Amino acid sequence: MKVLITENQLADKIRSLGLTLSRDYEGKNPLLVGCLKGSLVFLSDLIRQITVPHTIDFVRISTYGKFRTSSENVQADLFNIDVKNRHVIIIEDIIDTGMTLAYLTEALKKQTPNSLKVCTLLFKPGGGYEPTKVDYKGFDIGNDFVVGYGLDWNERYRSLPYIAIVSD
Repeated sequence: MKVLITENQLADKIRSLGLTLSRDYEGKNPLLVGCLKGSLVFLSDLIRQITVPHTIDFVRISTYGKFRTSSENVQADLFNIDVKNRHVIIIEDIIDTGMTLAYLTEALKKQTPNSLKVCTLLFKPGGGYEPTKVDYKGFDIGNDFVVGYGLDWNERYRSLPYIAIVSD
């Protein structure tokens, strides 16, 4: 494995995102919706950088099967999240194809939130299916398969404190 983004780079970017979100959501009490399992570490660090009142909730959503191959079917459990009249920020670990994000934003829009924005730690430009706007972004990365900082390969490497590229 090769380190792509260091612990210090992650900390600096998350601090910056937290300040931006705090400024943009002053007086709005946003609801941050973390996409399990990958966004857990990012969300945990991000909420400690947000200085305005906020709440959190989670969804479980995936297009990966047991062996991490992309599938056409999005699997989602929204855990009865109520976003009506809320300022909602979807928190993603990585946006690759955009398929899960498109599904989730459409599902949440049906509940008529006051606003719906997207914040992702990692973004792969040109990943394919990208109809949803990303409002807050940590890092653009290449098309490599990455692990660490919540991202996994077959449930391994989530606990790495940095982002690494998996070598063949």
